Amino acid sequence: MTGAAPRVVVVDDQTLVRQGIRTLLELAGVDVVGEASDGAEAIRVCAELSPDVVLLDLRMPAYDGIWFLEQRAREGLHVPTLILTTFDDDALVIDALRAGAQGYLLKDVTVEQLSHAVASLADGGTLIGPSITDGLVRFIRSGPPPNGARGDIVEDLTDREIEVLRLVAEGYSNSQIAGLIHLAEGTVKNHISSVLAKLGARDRTNAVLRAIREGMLG
Repeated sequence: MTGAAPRVVVVDDQTLVRQGIRTLLELAGVDVVGEASDGAEAIRVCAELSPDVVLLDLRMPAYDGIWFLEQRAREGLHVPTLILTTFDDDALVIDALRAGAQGYLLKDVTVEQLSHAVASLADGGTLIGPSITDGLVRFIRSGPPPNGARGDIVEDLTDREIEVLRLVAEGYSNSQIAGLIHLAEGTVKNHISSVLAKLGARDRTNAVLRAIREGMLG
């Protein structure tokens, strides 16, 4: 996505929280086009408005964030979803990422960090907040491999592929990565395709999870 401000739907069961996030994002130049108070309402709003990004709380009555992610997939709603929550429970993070979330941030982020994350997801990136990365690394390494990962030894990645993968983990899109490391965007796409194949990953988020488990990202 380029040019226009990202179109966002905010999903949280607390009205005051939704309104506060909306106000802050709009001041940062983000176009908040809708709100929802639970996962079921979010599905309806997304189907109607086709936003660029969903900001999603996880713990909500009745239809929570994980339900939304799973239902989103069942209904073929291809909208990037950024978890924005107060919960940094490692198992919950993994559940959300495995269910298809493209990013995960805690509500202690700054407006600048949040607007950057929204822009990254709208442009095809992924992002896991640095405040939860250490715990996530420990949790993934101590448990079974992420869904879709092979059980055999991961093929070695080149230095350039690891560099690209680190930038993917930091939330940069293909075009942003291309600018940062001075490559053509098509070359970056080729590197990411190679990374996915070598890691046996189905998508960028799954690749980051696998790389963390294998100790490639610290």
